[in-house]
Amino acid sequence: MTFDCVLKAWHDHQAELRGFLIGQIKEPAMADDVLQDVFFKAMREGQGFCDLQNPRAWLFRVARNALTDNHRLRKHWVPVPDHLPDERAPERAPVDELDACINRTLPDLAENDRDILQACDLGSMSQEAYAQSRDLSLAAAKARIRRARERLREALAKRCDVVLDGSGNVCCHGESDGSKC
Repeated sequence: MTFDCVLKAWHDHQAELRGFLIGQIKEPAMADDVLQDVFFKAMREGQGFCDLQNPRAWLFRVARNALTDNHRLRKHWVPVPDHLPDERAPERAPVDELDACINRTLPDLAENDRDILQACDLGSMSQEAYAQSRDLSLAAAKARIRRARERLREALAKRCDVVLDGSGNVCCHGESDGSKC
């Protein structure tokens, strides 16, 4: 019968498994519940269990998995009241805080610069699609956007007191709190 191999392995390893579970859980009744679950899983395995090379290892792996499941179920969660302020508010990078200054500076740029920056950098259009829509070569569109970015960078530096770090990244600007400079 298929269950003979399960019963033999269970008889050989049950005491050791129980000792392991009691050592982990510290509550004999709860350890017995987990042990019973392991036994049922072995019985459901049926002939597959009989084909195992190392039934002891299988039983202990199932017991460890059952322990993990048991610990997850026993977690005590403390609800957080809705009225508490969220103190984990993410700090925005200085470059991300430039959006207001960019919106004020864009209208002052030349129409061609404003058009390509709004389409490719602020919008979702690729440089290739922009080039095709304006009858430009891709190289011309790339050169145009590079020059437009340079002019925007210069305008932002003047208008918003943008300070760059040694790597050329925005460190802070006149509209930030200045603590990052």
